[in-house]
Amino acid sequence: MIEEAIISGSCEPSLASPDAVELRTFVSRECGATGFSTGTAIFKGHALLPYHLHDCSEAITILAGAALVAVEGRGYRLGRLDCIHIPAGVPHSIQNANQDSALVAHWSFASPAPARTYTGDAQMFADRGDPLPGDPEHLNRFSKAAVYELAAGAWFSDLFAKRFGSVGICGGYGRFSIGSSLPCHTHAYDESITILRGSATCLVQGARYQLDGGFNTAFVPRGKPHRFLNSGQAEMEMLWVYAGDEPDRAVVDNQYCSGVLPWPEAVGTF
Repeated sequence: MIEEAIISGSCEPSLASPDAVELRTFVSRECGATGFSTGTAIFKGHALLPYHLHDCSEAITILAGAALVAVEGRGYRLGRLDCIHIPAGVPHSIQNANQDSALVAHWSFASPAPARTYTGDAQMFADRGDPLPGDPEHLNRFSKAAVYELAAGAWFSDLFAKRFGSVGICGGYGRFSIGSSLPCHTHAYDESITILRGSATCLVQGARYQLDGGFNTAFVPRGKPHRFLNSGQAEMEMLWVYAGDEPDRAVVDNQYCSGVLPWPEAVGTF
């Protein structure tokens, strides 16, 4: 059985340029994930990841700083927690809009093996504000995203999903008040959870892990009962990604997460 994994937000970059961009991979087939991968890209002042494309859906969510994202020349300015979905095969670029501060972008691919094909296109950025009907990309402005209370003191916003154009991945943002938690639950697909701020206790089928802000990430395989609790003295924020088209959760007894009750393998198999 594939086991859960905890990945440091400051893990070794898979690609690093002294004056440009650091790419880190958190969840991928290297830890046993199927169907998706996640990580971050950190851009120094005005650094640019030039035009490239993927053979799968990609969602880019800004975690810090300001970004200039160009999709076939259509330009968008993104701030913290704004999210843009790029369909497979559509060329795009991303650049740090600021000279004096870093840009941190979280990426999610609908593939367990992250890869990019650079197109060599000249950089173009015609400011569009937001996509128009018929544009292949979809931009979710965090300030306009619907907010729902999934459990007492836990507020969520969906940022990308099939209803927004993505294929094979969905994800969003969660904010937890002090002491709050979702109930123990399972998914029919793998999950990546990145802690943005605060402190979280992660319970997975009797195992306990502590994750703090700084983009530390948990990988939870499909079918494993798990829950996250805000164990700090301030609000906790997370970015969650599923290897599925739309968010879905099956609530189970909390004692399966704590390990008081053994988890039947038949229940955990989809």
